[in-house]
Amino acid sequence: MSDTIAAIATPQIPSAIGILRLSGPDTVHILDTVFRARNGKTMSAQPSRKMVYGALLDSDGTMIDDVLCVLFPAPNSYTGEDCAEIHCHGSPIVLNEGLSALFAAGARQATGGEFTKRAFLNGHMDLIQAESVVDLIDAETAEAARNAAAQLTGVLSRSIDDIYDGLMAIVSRFYAVVDYPDEDIEDLQREEMLDTLRRSENKLTELLATFSRGKLLKLGIPTVILGRPNAGKSSLLNALLGYDRAIVTDIAGTTRDTVEEKVRIGHVLLRLCDTAGIRRSADTVEQMGVDRARSAAQNASLALLVLDGSAPLTAEDKEAAEIARKVQHLLVVVNKADLPCKMDISALSERFDHVISLSARTGEGITALTDAIEALYPTGTVPCGEMLTNARQADAVSRALQSVQAARTSLHSGMTPDVVLTDAESALEALGELNGKSIREDLVATIFSRFCVGK
Repeated sequence: MSDTIAAIATPQIPSAIGILRLSGPDTVHILDTVFRARNGKTMSAQPSRKMVYGALLDSDGTMIDDVLCVLFPAPNSYTGEDCAEIHCHGSPIVLNEGLSALFAAGARQATGGEFTKRAFLNGHMDLIQAESVVDLIDAETAEAARNAAAQLTGVLSRSIDDIYDGLMAIVSRFYAVVDYPDEDIEDLQREEMLDTLRRSENKLTELLATFSRGKLLKLGIPTVILGRPNAGKSSLLNALLGYDRAIVTDIAGTTRDTVEEKVRIGHVLLRLCDTAGIRRSADTVEQMGVDRARSAAQNASLALLVLDGSAPLTAEDKEAAEIARKVQHLLVVVNKADLPCKMDISALSERFDHVISLSARTGEGITALTDAIEALYPTGTVPCGEMLTNARQADAVSRALQSVQAARTSLHSGMTPDVVLTDAESALEALGELNGKSIREDLVATIFSRFCVGK
């Protein structure tokens, strides 16, 4: 990291403000080259962490824009190196001209996630905190943003560190006794080891259990809309989205493939999947759509079963209901409440826990549906910041848990301490991979490839 990197840190669309970022050993020298303060001082002579007004210059010394510049000296900066930001007008032309000036003065283009990668490599954040940066950028609900922000402050990292330190105490004491037999070091006691392993197992089990919730929080709840043709599935999709995403006609079988969209319902993010109407058809294409509907139901966490309230229940309704029953959560939506009701709502309420009458066409009853969806997924079930949100984290915790369980089993069965400690070291290796204390270079590169340029 002997070079200095630069990037545009804001979207390249016309806006009031745009930001150029710098990090590296030549940051101050580059600023002295491209920035002319109105007070006549070079940037190296300006107070740190204070905005300075001046002009951004191109390689010929011609002014590009009036800007504000701020310097964050090492080591107390985002990356741990000398860092700087130049705040200019948010014109893509201005930003690109400014970036070219930084390149001409000696900086190079930052790659995706390189600023945060440098912060990690310089010890300013661990890998969990680094991943929370991109989670915060990508957050689509307030709850997801709060969880990512809490992880950025180290909430999850501290939980992992507690487990790591407990296991490390066992391992280090064992090796101290073996390597220094003449020293007065107390041997590991079986009950002490058991207690540490038991606490570690409990904490890791609790942590792993948060992954299902964290995945839904981050990616959204996979939600399938099921029902027979012309029950109003596509109309319901459009009503929840607030615009006409799916084609709606009176012709049965209009929807032949799955239609997927994300929508936020209060604090809940849904990944809605509208499906082909459930019925047996000689039409090969329509039948393929029905098969995809069944497959979507198998992968869903929430099913919205749409019934046509203006007509009695049919065999196709019952077939759709049997598919929907297999989904973890089910809400029955009796649509077309704006038409005379010919369905026995009370009988449905005896068979299903949640039955909601509405009109997707007029919007009547949509609020009752959204309230029911929010009630199925309440907030605050897991402390903010303590949820695993990606498969890499869950895999590392799972491997650590398996190793801790193996260590406890070995200890209970009377194995020698060295056998137990082999499993304890495997747990430490998995946890080190989780927070970045011991991790392969190629895995680091893979993780940071998810980041946007400028962060």
